[in-house]
Amino acid sequence: MIVLDNLFMGHRQAVPSEATFVEGDLANRETIDSVMAEHRPSGVLHFASRTLVGESMSLPFAYLGENVRNALNLLESMMVHGVKKLVFSSTANLFNSPKTVPISEMETIVPGSPYGESKFVVERLLFWLKKTQRLRYACLRYFNAAGATQTRGEDHSPETHLIPLVLQVALEQRERLSVFGDDYETPDGTYVSDYVHISDLATAHILAYERLSSQESMTYNLGNGCGFSILEVIEAARRITGKDIPVETVQRRPRDPATLVADSQLIKAELGWRPQYSSLDEIVASAWKWHESHPKGYLS
Repeated sequence: MIVLDNLFMGHRQAVPSEATFVEGDLANRETIDSVMAEHRPSGVLHFASRTLVGESMSLPFAYLGENVRNALNLLESMMVHGVKKLVFSSTANLFNSPKTVPISEMETIVPGSPYGESKFVVERLLFWLKKTQRLRYACLRYFNAAGATQTRGEDHSPETHLIPLVLQVALEQRERLSVFGDDYETPDGTYVSDYVHISDLATAHILAYERLSSQESMTYNLGNGCGFSILEVIEAARRITGKDIPVETVQRRPRDPATLVADSQLIKAELGWRPQYSSLDEIVASAWKWHESHPKGYLS
């Protein structure tokens, strides 16, 4: 396994010891070509991008530019070196105005930000490279990636994901949690999201990559199919940590849909994918275990 990462948002400590690590950037085509020529991979799992939805609203050129240009660099190098299989990390931010919830792969795509738009552009690039270059690809549209394993968890700077933010309050690294709006059309007024464990996401990548040997392309929405509100996540964290987690309600963010829940029946039917972490408490508990043992993230 070869890991290419510029460590802009990633952590060297998170790379498996058995992997060959190359510090480099997809903006540098020479770096990609060098890796392709030396290691001759059979395929690529493409996770790299700018990923902050809110930041993309203030830095649209960075997201629409870098995410697309860097993907083009990778894809062109793959074609030159005869690497014809790719699994792409896409996003639920493609669905800012869903007509039907849970959200299936047939839902109309309305990206919710420049970040979501950049992912959609890359999906279209893959579509055309299949037709013109015989690229085989899988697009995996994550809903909310969450949870942790014993050795790997969420460590972002700045932190924007709900579960680690809640747990930072439990660890007294933050005074309180800001809840963005309590007037959504949901049972408790806070928006509802679908949380999928990182181990289940990893399994989906393996299944998709293996299927590319016999199938030209596939696109799947990845989630548990269960929605949990912000307040339900906070209550789960209180139960699991035994901590009082103070919250404050602030103005809602205009980009947040009221409910974002995946219909993942297609990947279950076609690849036999079954999430092993089906409950919110299991996901939060796994994250809490990692954060307790890694209070300073990967620097712990």
